[in-house]
Order: sequence, then structure tokens, then C-alpha cells
Amino acid sequence: MSSNSYENGRLNLPFVGHCTFAKSPVCLDWNAIDADVAVLGAPNDMGTQWRSGARFGPRSIREASTLFSFGHSGAYDFEDDVMYLQAEDVRIVDVGDADIVHTDMKSSNDNIEHAVRKLLDSGAMPVVLGGDHSVHAPVIKAFEGRGPIHIIHFDAHLDFVDERHGVRYGHGNPLRRASEMNHIVGMTQMGIRNVSSSNRDDYNAARDAGSKILSVRDVRQLGCQGVLDLIPECESYYITIDIDGFDPSIAPGTGTPSHGGFQYYEVLEIIQALAIRSQGRIVGMDLVEVAPAYDPTGMTSILAAQLLMNSIGFVFHARAQARR
Repeated sequence: MSSNSYENGRLNLPFVGHCTFAKSPVCLDWNAIDADVAVLGAPNDMGTQWRSGARFGPRSIREASTLFSFGHSGAYDFEDDVMYLQAEDVRIVDVGDADIVHTDMKSSNDNIEHAVRKLLDSGAMPVVLGGDHSVHAPVIKAFEGRGPIHIIHFDAHLDFVDERHGVRYGHGNPLRRASEMNHIVGMTQMGIRNVSSSNRDDYNAARDAGSKILSVRDVRQLGCQGVLDLIPECESYYITIDIDGFDPSIAPGTGTPSHGGFQYYEVLEIIQALAIRSQGRIVGMDLVEVAPAYDPTGMTSILAAQLLMNSIGFVFHARAQARR
């Protein structure tokens, strides 16, 4: 079979073969990663307070992502007149999942942190598929010593609870835990709305920690450029996306849906604008809280996969442009 199998060999349609992320090659030896992007699953939903099921998020996002598996040929965007995701610009591998130990949040978080550290040591940009939002805490902890980092956070909820009945690592705590880390120098939190898991004290604590908090209506009033103007210049950016930041009309498959959320392009355009302004200095991403059992259509997983594929394309195109 020719090495150019997508052109001269098997057709390899989306519904054929194994469900790796975007049908990218598998690399299960974390000491031998040779790629620009390493996709890791973190299928832990022990941090949920209501509807579980996000442990199946990585599998469902991988399956959905096969729809966007372009191989080495890239993906043409006629609006931008750009061919994204070409093999010469970005090499993606799927490194499997961090090991999750049922009922043991500490061991599971340690395993997630260890996995992300291995990806970073290889030089690859981690893209982590949750799991509930609690997985963000060990993921961002793995970036210790690689700051300063400003976090870009899309979510319906602030996730800034300090402690509740001794729980410090649930899905209501991760951005508070991140704010306590020396390599995190600020946050822009967007989409926060409606009855939430955080109280006034948590909002005040977030602002004291250097967070800018924007509701969906704030973002719409400001527009993409207005939001970008509020994001401070920083050496590096990290993006964490809770799928419930989107409106449940387009992303119903999540444990804590909240009406009045973002539409697709509102989030995508901010990510693209930041990638361009920063010349691709986005050092990692996670996308969490996809719970496929609540969405029999699969549209939530497709949205997640499409958003990640486009975001990876934007980041690495911006990096390529900066090198020219």
C-alpha cells in the first residue's frame, strides 16, 4: 500500500477503523512521543455533584472527531482562504487515556498530572478530553514551572468554590485550585450566568485573584474585539472549555446544562483571534463535561470535536505564520 494511503490506498471513511482523535496515529509509549499535539483522555467524572456520565466523554469525542479526519491533506476554510491542519504544520497523535482509579480522586488526579507532564516533556501541546471539570486542576498543575500562564475559561459556572464539606477537588473547584498556583497569573472567565454553584464570596475571590468575569451578555455586548482587548498580554495562554458554556440547544449532552449559553462562532472567533494575536502562544487546552448519555443525537460530541479541530488548526497556523 502506498504511504499516501488517503489518495492511493484505502478510502478510510469516517465510519471505518479505530476511533482515535481525528484518526490520528496512536502513541501509547509516553517516552516516545514525537508530535506537535498529543490528545489525552481524562475520563474521570467522580467530581460531579448531580448527573454523572462525563467519563464517557473522551470516547464520544474521539468517535465524533472521525468526521473531521482529513489525514495529511488538511482542511480548507473558504472564509479565511486558509488550509488548516496540514501535516507540515501540525502532527497530532492520540496517546490514550490517563488511568482512572474508581472512588480514588487523589490517585486519579495524580495519574492525570503525570500523563500531562509526560506530554509536556515531549514538547507536544496537550489537548485533554474530559471527564468532568475537576480534571482541569491536575492538568494545569502539570504546567508548574512553565508560566506565566493566563487561563481562558469558557463555562456557565465560575468553578471557584474553595471547599464544601471538605471537598476541594470536585468540578466546582478547579479554577480556584488553579488560581493558587504560582504559574497562573490571571484568568478571563466567559459565559458565567444564571443560578450558579458559586456565591458572592467566590466571585469576589476570583476577582481578587486577577480574574475578569464576563457573562454571555457581556461578551455579546463587547464583541470579539472588545473581549480580546480585555485579555491581558501574557507569555502563554491555556484554554479550558466546559461544554455547558454553550447553550443546551446545541450542546444538550452535559450534566449541568444552563440556558442562555454561547453559540458556536462566539467561542470559536475568540479562540481564533487570541491565536492570531498571541502568534499561537496557546500552550494547552482541555474540553470537559461532555456526557453523551444525555444527547442521543451526538451533536454535543460533534460540537466538541469540531471546536477542538478548528482551535488546533488556528493555533498551529498562527505559529507557522509567526515563523515566516
